[in-house]
Amino acid sequence: MIAYEFYSHDEINGNHLIGILPERRRNPKRITKQSIMKWARQLLDDNGDMNGIFFVKVTLGQNDDIRSI
Repeated sequence: MIAYEFYSHDEINGNHLIGILPERRRNPKRITKQSIMKWARQLLDDNGDMNGIFFVKVTLGQNDDIRSI
């Protein structure tokens, strides 16, 4: 399973995990950096500074539980 780890970065504290979201779209043509970052905006409820936000694409194994990460 593909998932995205969202992080915020600031110069003082470094990187902080915001959240992990699984990729559920079946059509890979719909998956773009812009669509993935839209999730981050939804996580932050449009109130956060998006300049320090980035994501890492990860692959979770069948035995990995996204709720426990």
